[in-house]
Amino acid sequence: MRRHRETHYEGLDALIATRSHALLATAGLLAGGREAGQDLLQAAIEKLMRQWHRIEGDREAYLRRILYHLAVDNWRRRRRRPEVLTDLDPTAAQPDGTGALTLRLALVQALGTLTPRQRAVLVLRYFEELSEVEIAEALGCSTGTVKSTAARGMKHLREITATWPVEDRPLEGATEPKGAHR
Repeated sequence: MRRHRETHYEGLDALIATRSHALLATAGLLAGGREAGQDLLQAAIEKLMRQWHRIEGDREAYLRRILYHLAVDNWRRRRRRPEVLTDLDPTAAQPDGTGALTLRLALVQALGTLTPRQRAVLVLRYFEELSEVEIAEALGCSTGTVKSTAARGMKHLREITATWPVEDRPLEGATEPKGAHR
């Protein structure tokens, strides 16, 4: 019996050992946090295991497709109950060196304001670096839908982040320190 189980899931251990870090990073972005990402990835692996012996071809791609679809399903279930990813103010000064962390958390929060499809498309496009064709295949939609969804998502993110401070650019309404010249 043990031998059958070992051959039934042949290659699964290697996939998890070599790709778990990248898969967890993607799951964390899709789910809105590390712990939620771990839960999402575990659920995706469980679904993958049920189909393992039937999968022909790239099993990681199959797992990623499961991951994306589970994330979208979860977002649809929670549509009426928005999640709060962080309460950080991206415009607050962080003199103690936490600026990068604050920015990252604020970006994750901004991703949380997108529609489920916009969030999935932007994560797949800019974090996973998939092509528009690959995204369309993974999400089961047309390439045109991917393009328009990405454009709307990026427009929304630009609107949100327009007021964030940028190095060498003061906030609106902020005054320059005395003695500063442009």
